[in-house]
Amino acid sequence: MRPGDRAVALASVVGGFLLGFLDFCWIKWLPYPFAELGNSTATWAVAAFFFGYWARSGWLRSALGAAVLLVVAVPSYYLAAALLQDDDLAVLWAPSSLVWMFFGVLAGVVFGAGGTWARGEGWRQVVGVALPAAVFFEEAARFAGKATDPDHGAAVWWNVVIDLALGLVIVVLTGGSHRRRALAVAVAVPLAGAILVSFAVAGRIFS
Repeated sequence: MRPGDRAVALASVVGGFLLGFLDFCWIKWLPYPFAELGNSTATWAVAAFFFGYWARSGWLRSALGAAVLLVVAVPSYYLAAALLQDDDLAVLWAPSSLVWMFFGVLAGVVFGAGGTWARGEGWRQVVGVALPAAVFFEEAARFAGKATDPDHGAAVWWNVVIDLALGLVIVVLTGGSHRRRALAVAVAVPLAGAILVSFAVAGRIFS
């Protein structure tokens, strides 16, 4: 059943608050390597994807709702940090928080729409299913790049395995037929490369 507009609006705000607050709790109390999923841009992007997937139809409202979800999650995360470990509340409106909100809008629009596309047909469905796998594959590639760094070490390979597994699981759950799943994985690989390049460019711009 397609949720109504009010339900989507309420879910975007409440879900965003819970995402940010519980994400901080996840990082603070879960052991490595699973704690890294809380400190993960892929996790937040996939949350936006599943918001759009839940909303079912209307890519625009899914995109807007997912963008609100991620924007609300940013101050909620820092609020949890202030309440649970006495961080300064001023970080809620710091320039770095505004940058993360900006990226939240971009990711929310792309992955929220992708979640709706994943329930559609044709090439849009394939791309929609591929998006969450791509963002996990991209993160796995970044972890793999750290594996040879003495500051990280071989334990980082656990994060690579976890990210690859999660990407594949999402394809299996949302891809439908075996053919669409295979196509989605094939599309996810170049998409992951594009995301990796985008992060590199954004890092240079905002560094």
